[in-house]
Amino acid sequence: MKSHLILLVCWSLVAAFSFADERTNLILFYTDDHGWSDLGILGIQKDLKTPHLDALGRSGVVAKSGYSTAPQCVPSRAGLLTGRFQARFGVESNQSSLEGFNEQVTIATRLQNAGYATAQFGKWHLGPDVDIPKHGFTHVFAQHAQRPFAANITPDGKDRPMGSLTPAGYHIDTCSHAAAAIIERYKDQPFFLYVAYRAPHTPLDAPQHYKDRFPGAMPERRRAALGMIAAIDDGVGLITDTLKKHQLTEKTLIFFIGDNGAPLKIHKVDNPLDGDAGGWDGSLNDPLNGEKGMLAEGGMRVPFLIAWPGTIPGGQMYEHPVSALDVAATAAEVASIGNRANLDGTNLIPHLMGVKKEPPHDFLAWRWIAQSAIREGDWKLLRGGDREYLYNLAEDIEEKHNLASQESAITERLRKKLTNWSNELSPRGLANGAMAPTWNEYFDHYLEGKPVQPKTATPQPDAGSIQGWICRNGTAVIENGALIIKSDPRTGRRQRSFLTHAGLDLPGPVTATITCRSASAREISLAWRDHDDKDFLPESKATIHITGGGETQTHKASLPVTSRLIHLRLQPSDVTSLELLRINLRGADGREQSWNFAP
Repeated sequence: MKSHLILLVCWSLVAAFSFADERTNLILFYTDDHGWSDLGILGIQKDLKTPHLDALGRSGVVAKSGYSTAPQCVPSRAGLLTGRFQARFGVESNQSSLEGFNEQVTIATRLQNAGYATAQFGKWHLGPDVDIPKHGFTHVFAQHAQRPFAANITPDGKDRPMGSLTPAGYHIDTCSHAAAAIIERYKDQPFFLYVAYRAPHTPLDAPQHYKDRFPGAMPERRRAALGMIAAIDDGVGLITDTLKKHQLTEKTLIFFIGDNGAPLKIHKVDNPLDGDAGGWDGSLNDPLNGEKGMLAEGGMRVPFLIAWPGTIPGGQMYEHPVSALDVAATAAEVASIGNRANLDGTNLIPHLMGVKKEPPHDFLAWRWIAQSAIREGDWKLLRGGDREYLYNLAEDIEEKHNLASQESAITERLRKKLTNWSNELSPRGLANGAMAPTWNEYFDHYLEGKPVQPKTATPQPDAGSIQGWICRNGTAVIENGALIIKSDPRTGRRQRSFLTHAGLDLPGPVTATITCRSASAREISLAWRDHDDKDFLPESKATIHITGGGETQTHKASLPVTSRLIHLRLQPSDVTSLELLRINLRGADGREQSWNFAP
């Protein structure tokens, strides 16, 4: 009897292990403003180095016609994580209310309910980071910059109370290490990791050692973008090596996708990296036409890799169009999750395995504010306001030759299909707004071929400069005997206001002394650039903690500058009620630079 009991227990353990062993892990990498051509395996750009991404592509599929759901951050992420086209629930653009998204069931929740360990890393951009667990992620490590961020795990994957965590390293690197730590933690259980790198999106903050991999003459914004992409590539390598270490490579389905095309701002102006949170991010879409903010190929076709060694044959250059919406549908099928009827995507696995020879989609369609588009086979109809364009992408990937009048029957058929599809959205119709002047200018330039006045990289004007201090993403004024910062309502919380001064020359180390008043507690981040640094480095940062109460107070911070301080930025965590009375910088030789704002 005892032997039978032991045998029964053994068989139970074997069955449990077999069940766990059959559960496929899922990893979703999501990059930010990453141009379609910035993957080495495509062989288009010769100045980048992405060996780990190239290896991932060779082990599976390079989807050459892989598309995002929108040419902008928020809506594309809403569509990706829900598996539903985002305008079905009201997330049209970055300015849309997130109430509709909050009512959706994400793929993370579906997998979590199916017994998967779920974890989010990096950029969220779909509401407060502390609320990420409400959307199906058990573990959160939401670092996407070099400032405190929301997390309920440490960089080594250990639990901590949800709250603010101080960065322990460069945001791309720490997200990668935290993701690898979660793999170590759940190597014997099924897991879903969403690794959303805020790169190469501005601000371009690649540490110098990454930029040093790309010597030679090139725009500094390009070098910084290549450095950020190199950090992404290293992270992918670390994570795939961790899978290999635990024999999980063939148990893990991986997607690597960009959220939209690179922003070029038409001219790709190489503005100084400091003080220009927008502008060209250094990434490239060539030979695609257009950029972020357009439903042209350059704004929508993105890096798109799929790998599942042992299941999906490797070495594929897949030509049929696929969508970020397919991630949720594929994951739901692979994880055998029920209630998949409301997902808009397609399970890609049978198509990538060659079981199904037909394209995964009869057509793909999009709407983004005043723009809408549909792709059916090689034909693409693109609308922007009252404008209409028809392209044969097999012959004209650059979208240079508008065939709308020449192929009127195809134009009419696609317009009707696009109209029928758009009537399923909320609100109904081909557009949900008017074409803004910016997008009209983009259409003029990219699709109409009209010349636009070239711009040059010049310092931003000193209008609003106060004693050499310039305010970015807001304005600085003297009121009530103090310098105060007023944030720009057009940028809101997306781009925090800060002061910058580039006319400095003090030997390090430097002591910074700030005299101020504040009604409430806050922090002031001080970031500096050394004479030997071409850019602000993540480690070159200090923090001053300001107390509330409205009384005059003085705080000091030591800036361990190794050479000479030439550039300083002061960024309050909240500009409301903060009054700066005096700033003093004292170098190691006793020399000082001071600014008194009180009369």
